[in-house]
Amino acid sequence: MRSRRGLAAALVALLALGGLALWLASPGALRRAPPGPARSVAEALSGGPVEGFARATAPRPIEFPRDHGPHPEYRTEWWYYTGNLRAAGGRDLGFQLTFFRSALSPDAPPRRSAWAASQVYLAHFAVTDVRGGRFRAWSRAGRGALDLAGARAEPYRVWIDTWAAEAAGHASPSVRLRAAEDGVAIDLILEPGKPPVLQGEVGLSRKGPEPGNASYYYSLTRMPARGTVELAGERLSVEGLAWMDHEWSTSALSPDLAGWDWFALQLDDGRDLMLYRLRRRDGGASPWSAGSVVEVDGRARTLAADDVRVEALGRWTSPRTGATYPAGWRIAWPAGDLVLELAPRLPDQELDVGFRYWEGAVTLRGTARGRQVGGVGYVELVGYERASGRDSRPGGRISGASASP
Repeated sequence: MRSRRGLAAALVALLALGGLALWLASPGALRRAPPGPARSVAEALSGGPVEGFARATAPRPIEFPRDHGPHPEYRTEWWYYTGNLRAAGGRDLGFQLTFFRSALSPDAPPRRSAWAASQVYLAHFAVTDVRGGRFRAWSRAGRGALDLAGARAEPYRVWIDTWAAEAAGHASPSVRLRAAEDGVAIDLILEPGKPPVLQGEVGLSRKGPEPGNASYYYSLTRMPARGTVELAGERLSVEGLAWMDHEWSTSALSPDLAGWDWFALQLDDGRDLMLYRLRRRDGGASPWSAGSVVEVDGRARTLAADDVRVEALGRWTSPRTGATYPAGWRIAWPAGDLVLELAPRLPDQELDVGFRYWEGAVTLRGTARGRQVGGVGYVELVGYERASGRDSRPGGRISGASASP
């Protein structure tokens, strides 16, 4: 699964994409995701049929540019872009632009209508404005027909309507991200940075003991980013670092799992750290949790579940959904002499866009081999239960450690 990621946020949304099928079947379907009550990710974790789809059961060659594109023989797939940006004057911003593909069936029988599609797409777009203390998020959905939405390898492009990730030029390794909604927009150029990291076993990322409960997964962990962000008519020139995950599979979480926590961290010593903690329903971590450390030169080392300790330092309760999430973390990798403390840039970075989960920008500080280290990153929190109480104050409530660095 994910993503960016040993496990991506996307799985939940993708597993439930089949619920969009009837809505998308109408030629009059709007570009925005269909209205209705939001579902928690946990409610969507049951998965769907796997018969007839390809399964991730063994390592396979991952080749570029071919594997930047879609893999329609697998049921689900996602392209995940997140990053931390800085504008002139030190104004900090975070962004997410994620594309999900879901196959409605393993076959694509001939159909008379040009509107017919066997693939549907969903996208999430979000921007964190730290100075303004505001997080905004949107969703779009579309069918893989009539150029409304789709994905291809050469030239690279993934899109829904005007939201797109695409090659910045002919045969260019750079990627251009564009999305705009309600006065908020990004237009960014991402450079490749380090070579792709093949997560897990040379790209096969196992999520459980069941045959096929795995994904093919690679990451671009440190992509220099530059471009513009628009906020309420103000156009800001920005630069920073982005992270990209691409993952495809025909799989669902094991029955004993409730969700996951995913960490994508860029240290200022030039290293990158990815961790995903698969959470059992009893609150413990699954032994199939994993991660990787990427050195300055791009060499990667796989981390097993017992190599790293993750401790939540506080909690935040959403005033909209009542869900309670961790807020602040301590991560320790004893073998690497690394201890980090993470803090959300804003407590409220919860997406409530048809599916709800927390995904947001974080800062980090700590020690690495006895020296001070800082950095930035993104964290994804999926499958948290609805809290019994609500807090009507704006921004919700935080308990435990502070959520600010």
